[in-house]
Amino acid sequence: MGKGKKKKRRSDFEAETEDNTVENEVESINGGESRSKEKKNKTHKDKCQSTEIPTVTVAVPGSIIHNAQSLELATRLAGQIARAATIFRIDEIVVFDSKSTSGDDPTVAIPDASDENETGAPFLIRILRYLETPQYLRKSLFPKHNSLKFVGMLPPLDAPHHLRKHEWGPYREGVTLKERAQSSVGTLVDVGLNKHNVVIDQLLEPGIRVTVAMGTNRKLDADFSHKVVSSSKPREEVGTYWGYKVRYASNISSVFKECPFKGGYDHLIGTSEHGLTFKSSELTIPPFRHLLIAFGGLAGLEESIEEDHSLKGKNVREIFASYLNTCPNQGSRTIRTEEAIFISLQYFQEPINRALQRFEHLSHGSS
Repeated sequence: MGKGKKKKRRSDFEAETEDNTVENEVESINGGESRSKEKKNKTHKDKCQSTEIPTVTVAVPGSIIHNAQSLELATRLAGQIARAATIFRIDEIVVFDSKSTSGDDPTVAIPDASDENETGAPFLIRILRYLETPQYLRKSLFPKHNSLKFVGMLPPLDAPHHLRKHEWGPYREGVTLKERAQSSVGTLVDVGLNKHNVVIDQLLEPGIRVTVAMGTNRKLDADFSHKVVSSSKPREEVGTYWGYKVRYASNISSVFKECPFKGGYDHLIGTSEHGLTFKSSELTIPPFRHLLIAFGGLAGLEESIEEDHSLKGKNVREIFASYLNTCPNQGSRTIRTEEAIFISLQYFQEPINRALQRFEHLSHGSS
C-alpha cells in the first residue's frame, strides 16, 4: 500500500509545522482499502458525525505582532495567546492578515522558512505551532530559526498531550523516523518514551508528526504494532483536550471561507469595545457545531472588514451573529488583543458550556 504512494517534497516550514499532515497521509495510504469496508463503515461514520464534538475557534490578526517593540516582546505576546488557547481548550487558532483580496491558493501565504526576520502572521504562526508541539518532538520538527530565539523563556503550555517521558497514556504524539523496524513491516516512531521507539503498521515518510494509539499494552517490543489515528481521536474517545490547530487566512473573509470543518462555522461572534454589553450570565449562545470568536487588532475588527474587498459595504453586525463588548467600563483607554483574548474566553466560558449542554441534549434526543 505504501509503495504505490507518490512522495512529495515539502518545504522546511511545511515539514516542521503542518498540523494535519498525518490525517492526509493516512487517508491517502488507507485509500487503497476495499470499498466494501468503506461501505460497511459508512453508517457508523454518519452516526458519529451527527454527534460530533463541537469546536471553538479564535481568529486573531497577525498585525498585533507589529506592535511589539522587540523580538523578545513579540515572542512573549505569542506565548500569551498560546497559553490562553490551551487553558480554555481552543480547537483552532486562525491568524489572519488584512489583504484586500484572497489568493486562489491559500498555500501561497505559507511563511518562508528562509526568512529569518519574519514578522506579523508568519511569526505568530511559527511560535503558536512550536509551543503546541510536545517538547520531545520540537528538535525533529522545527529547524533552528531566528523567530524561535526567545521561546525558551516562555512558560510551557503543559497540555495533556505534552506527556513526560515516564508517563503512559492511551495516546501519544510522535514523529516518524528514517530507520525501519527490523522485525516487522512498518515505520518506527519516536513518541518520547525514554528513547524507546514504537512501530506503527503503516509506511510513512520520516519527519511526519502522528498521533499514536498506545493501547493498554505497555510492552514496546518491535513485534507489536501500534496504530496511527486522527489527532481528534483522544478528545472523541476519552474526552482529552489534544491541543489546537493553527491556520493562516489572507483576510477576514478567508477566515470564514476556508473553514476546515464540514458545513463551516455555524455561529460567529465578534469582539469590540463598540459591541453590545451583556452580563456573561445573561448571554445565550445557541447550540453550535463550530463556533468562531474573532478579535481585532489596534483598529478593531471594523478596519479588517473595511480593508477586505469581499466584504465591501458590509457592516460588522451583518457579518457576526453577535458583536460584543466583553470588558465594559475598562479603566485603560486600550485593551491589547492578547489581554482581550484572556478576558473574553473567560467571559464566554459559561455561555459556551450552556450551549454545549443544549447541543448534547439535542444530539441525544435525535439519536
